[in-house]
Amino acid sequence: MRILMVLTSHDQLGDTGEKTGFWLEEFAAPYYVFKDAGATITLVSPKGGQPPLDPKSDATDAQTAATERFRADPAAQAELASTHKLAEVSAADFDAVFYPGGHGPLWDLAEDADSIALIESFAAASKPVAAVCHAPAVLRHVRSGTGKPLVDGKRVTGFTNSEEAAVQLTDIVPFLVEDMLRKNGGDYRKADDWHPHVETDGLLVTGQNPASSEPAAEALLALLKH
Repeated sequence: MRILMVLTSHDQLGDTGEKTGFWLEEFAAPYYVFKDAGATITLVSPKGGQPPLDPKSDATDAQTAATERFRADPAAQAELASTHKLAEVSAADFDAVFYPGGHGPLWDLAEDADSIALIESFAAASKPVAAVCHAPAVLRHVRSGTGKPLVDGKRVTGFTNSEEAAVQLTDIVPFLVEDMLRKNGGDYRKADDWHPHVETDGLLVTGQNPASSEPAAEALLALLKH
């Protein structure tokens, strides 16, 4: 079982002068779900090397059992510090792909031609694609074999407009994940803000928020076990 995890390389939160990147829980929880299931994990990012960590996800109140396990795991830290370059991997070498969120993907992965082509290759090969929280942003320009948006007619979820408003970034982000998924024809579903919620439709898995990262990873594993 070979799983590719794709992380952002973008570290600027719009024009605020603040930093962003990937959200630690959304990487760590799925990473250990996959590792504990015996999967071989490969980490990539557009620029390679150490992806930027959203400093807010490193705050005390954002820590979970998975983030604490990561902080005590030098091997995982070394792996994260030396991600491969996204452009150098092929869907043919993996069984599934998982995108952790954080605000970073809204700027780079959503528009990244290599990422778009990679997801289209996974979908064309009938291999599972999963993304959590802000990472469903990566589906913005992805098309199915028919030329329609990949999410068209599919049950999907992602960071809600109200969750974005709660963190006061509605006017900072380049687009809202919920609005984009709806505009692309997705059958957008959500739970109450900050509650875990995952949608699986065919081979597409999406999670709503950080609390959904572990269940989204488990949903992807369930597809692989089928």
